[in-house]
Amino acid sequence: MALEIDISTQQFIREHRVARLATADGDGRPSVIPICYVFDGETIYSPLDQKPKSVAAQDLKRVRNIEANPHVSLVIDDYSDDWNTLAYVLIAGLAEVMSNGGPEHSRAVELLREKYAQYREMAIDERPIIKISPTHARRWAMR
Repeated sequence: MALEIDISTQQFIREHRVARLATADGDGRPSVIPICYVFDGETIYSPLDQKPKSVAAQDLKRVRNIEANPHVSLVIDDYSDDWNTLAYVLIAGLAEVMSNGGPEHSRAVELLREKYAQYREMAIDERPIIKISPTHARRWAMR
């Protein structure tokens, strides 16, 4: 059963272009990385795209961590020197790495290409995608 997230929080998630993904390995050592993502109202998808990486996609720390420990957190935020406008959404969820192919992977690719023009030129349809199923979401704002 999908987590119900209110409409204004869904809009906040959809409108933002980058999030910070926190993973932890099997021993609980954390790692955080900025990611591009898309949210379909129930699930968050993030591609293992073709931007330069030092290792193969399956050897990325976030992938190894998700395989060892599927519990992840995601922060999407607004920062400003005017602290009256600070806001964030913190999402906890379970992640998995989807192989390319299949209808869900194809749908995620389509959504990612709609949101990010850069992905229209990348072969993300041939690469794995991280799927995050939210289990908890909390929104906070100063205003």
